[in-house]
Amino acid sequence: MTLLVTIIILAFIFDYINGFHDAANSIATIVSTKVLTPFQAVLWAAVFNFAAFFISKYVYGEFKVGNTIAKSVFEQFITLKVILCGLIAAIVWNLLTWWYGIPSSSSHTLIGGFVGAAVAAAHGSFAVINYAKVMPIIYFIALAPFIGMAVAFVITIIIMNVCRRANPYRAENWFKRLQLVSSGALSLAHGGNDAQKVMGIIAAALVAHGTIKDIASVPNWVPLSCFIAIGLGTMSGGWKIVKTMGSRITKVTPLEGVAAETAGAVTLYLTESLGIPVSTTHTITGSIIGVGATKRLSAVRWGVTVSLLWAWILTIPISALLAAVVYFIADLFI
Repeated sequence: MTLLVTIIILAFIFDYINGFHDAANSIATIVSTKVLTPFQAVLWAAVFNFAAFFISKYVYGEFKVGNTIAKSVFEQFITLKVILCGLIAAIVWNLLTWWYGIPSSSSHTLIGGFVGAAVAAAHGSFAVINYAKVMPIIYFIALAPFIGMAVAFVITIIIMNVCRRANPYRAENWFKRLQLVSSGALSLAHGGNDAQKVMGIIAAALVAHGTIKDIASVPNWVPLSCFIAIGLGTMSGGWKIVKTMGSRITKVTPLEGVAAETAGAVTLYLTESLGIPVSTTHTITGSIIGVGATKRLSAVRWGVTVSLLWAWILTIPISALLAAVVYFIADLFI
């Protein structure tokens, strides 16, 4: 029982870290365009992060993303020790990337940690991995940024053509107001996608402990607590990553901020409906690049983008390796 309680506490800590680590995704453009102050922006995002609980529960009627996470490893290989070690590795990698201002994916960190610990427990056997659940996640590591990029590019072109005769001053004021809507939509999508991932891990722990039979039986306090934790984390902000996302990739105007945030939200809603846990970080970064590319390709700071790309590629293998190391250490004491 002590191990289960420890896992639940660590899961909420991860969820909280995920909130301030990924808060930058939904507020970076709205802060960089000075529509809201950083403090106002994180409060705005936190409200919508929590509101996502009601969308997932009463609109979608289920927590598809959480179900995918819980089943990324075959049930017979899931133990409390595996889950514990996966969480510890995910927390360590998330804190490291936050410290250095690298917008890596909390989602992929969690999956890498979970899978890495399970493989270590099976003495290096990859047969523990449920490839039917994991492979779509791998595909969308590559696809999500490009979907965001393409949608943002199209939205920006449409907006620019529709508004080409508008008064620049009036148009900018309107787009500043619209950024409140697009940023809220992105925060709603972020909360719905990311809080469910932790819910899936807690559900897997409850199943391994024998408390519940499957994720469909998860008690209401689990999703509710996960959405509260990510909302509180978002309120803490993530200013180092805000700087990278909001200004270092490309300079963003209110019009472009609306396009990028809308594209990110559309992509996240699509993947949530499919039950695929994608990275909010990857998605909004792709959207920002898509917006920058409508001006000219040189408007995108490709040096920064390549650095982010390396962080994305390395996240799952490094967090998996960390989890394996943690498992071997834990095996000596637990």
